[in-house]
Amino acid sequence: MTRPKALPITEKRNRKSANIDELTTLEIVDLVNSEDMLVPPAVARERKRIAAAIDLIVERLRKGGRLFYVGAGTSGRLGVLDASECPPTFGVLPSLVQGIIAGGRRALVRALEGAEDRAHDGAEAIDARAVKPTDVVVGLAACGMTPYVHGALKRARQIGAGTVFITCAPEAKKHIPAQIIINPVVGPEVITGSTRMKAGTATKLVLNTLTTAAMIKLGKVYGNLMVDLQATSEKLRDRSLRIVMELTHLPRAQAKKLLARADGKVKPAIVMHYRKVDLRGARNILDHCDQSLRKAMKEKTASKR
Repeated sequence: MTRPKALPITEKRNRKSANIDELTTLEIVDLVNSEDMLVPPAVARERKRIAAAIDLIVERLRKGGRLFYVGAGTSGRLGVLDASECPPTFGVLPSLVQGIIAGGRRALVRALEGAEDRAHDGAEAIDARAVKPTDVVVGLAACGMTPYVHGALKRARQIGAGTVFITCAPEAKKHIPAQIIINPVVGPEVITGSTRMKAGTATKLVLNTLTTAAMIKLGKVYGNLMVDLQATSEKLRDRSLRIVMELTHLPRAQAKKLLARADGKVKPAIVMHYRKVDLRGARNILDHCDQSLRKAMKEKTASKR
């Protein structure tokens, strides 16, 4: 990989924090907070590229593809975190959104920074997951130069998979092997090179938006309600019940019985109520409507006219 000649902005010193070790505790807090406020506008400036990445992801997922995040260190951990939240939030299989981190599972809880230097390991990780042309691979590297991530992205492109890259270093853009480059420029870190700070926050915001918007487009949300959640805890079971109550206007006891008949699944329960069908019938209707509850409800409304 050809490295950019200019030092990436993520490695430069921040003049505002040059004497941070001499500040009071409150002054440190205020300085960190003021720098963090630069992150949302930087992400907002990338809105069109983020939207393009979402459309690419949705297109591939609708064709039966998968979404992979690939990163090292903080970036890799953020990818694994976002992927791990998709099954309980949106009811998808763990295989649909996957996080790959340099150094494997051990790197999630212990820094293995040397693992990021081997580009061939990144390529091998792509092969190990049997990445296909219908998949999308999103590279994550704050500095934009991580060999492991570049190796993974180059291999993904050879396969024909969709490729996206998230970096906070504009200096690296021309060296990045990806179709879409999302580049929120947040400036130098408060502690020089500590990209777990602003760069990490920017990366997390982008990842939040990618999967949230993709799942909305795939019908996993009705209004702003997570109607495909997996109710694996008491909190989520209560949330499921409240969603059914809100959308059906049933009292709690009746909503609970309906949800039980639907095997605890919110979306089929609502279809069962409005379309007057059993669980199997509700699932068939949802399949016909591409799993969109709104489409299923619109069909019900149209049939009454």
